[in-house]
Amino acid sequence: MKRILVPTDFSAHADNALKIAAQIAKKTNGEIFLLHMLEVPNQMNDAITGSTAIPEVMLFIKKANETLQKTKDKDFLKAIKVTESVKFESAFEGILSFCRKNKIDLIVMGSHGVSGIEEVLIGSNTEKIVRLSDAPVLVIKKNTTEFKPANFVFASDFSKEIKKPFKKMIKFASLFNAKLNLVMICTPNSFKPTALSEQIINDFMSGFDIKNYSTHIYNDVNIEKGIRNFSNSINADLIGLCTHGRTGLAHFFTGSISEDLVNHAIKPVITFRI
Repeated sequence: MKRILVPTDFSAHADNALKIAAQIAKKTNGEIFLLHMLEVPNQMNDAITGSTAIPEVMLFIKKANETLQKTKDKDFLKAIKVTESVKFESAFEGILSFCRKNKIDLIVMGSHGVSGIEEVLIGSNTEKIVRLSDAPVLVIKKNTTEFKPANFVFASDFSKEIKKPFKKMIKFASLFNAKLNLVMICTPNSFKPTALSEQIINDFMSGFDIKNYSTHIYNDVNIEKGIRNFSNSINADLIGLCTHGRTGLAHFFTGSISEDLVNHAIKPVITFRI
């Protein structure tokens, strides 16, 4: 993962994500793409450049570029190649477009999470990126200052469709010599006998040549709470998931475990698209 994108709104959460991205870039000898999305009202799109440019818009652009340059010059980014960009597009659409054009390997984003009616009505750009990004997304929480994921939880149903993204998960874990704690969450709505659950995980793992892992079956009232409670019980450093890019009514009715975890988990979460 050598091409790392860090979207920034210049908040403390974004700055914290950038610090973690810098640690990963040093580990992989990678480069960082620092992106600020400037959402200009539609009626102003034609006035961004040229002789008719609106002074207020040009001021926003100038300030954004100045702040990006100051961010790029921070001490923790020394010796790392950093490319900064300002783009004019809605945040999540612009981020996804930038990823495709620049062949990004990993997105690192900060999140403080939302809850209650705010979560239902507007969600967050981070959640949308988690749902729709083809590149893995690492979501950093406000209390994360050092990224050493020695104890890595991977929660899954261990179906065949998970095998391809799981290969990327293994590569990421190996960068940090992390132990993988493979867990299947059993709930009243998705109950499986322990023997069957163990057989599913063992059959899944038979195609992979890795040694530093353990398997677990954990019971809880729902999958999201099960993942959080299990992760807390083993003092995990990172939670990993594979996610579907569901949209529209299918997403509304089924929900998204990945997005719920991004909002509610205290620990960093990394997602890989199926």
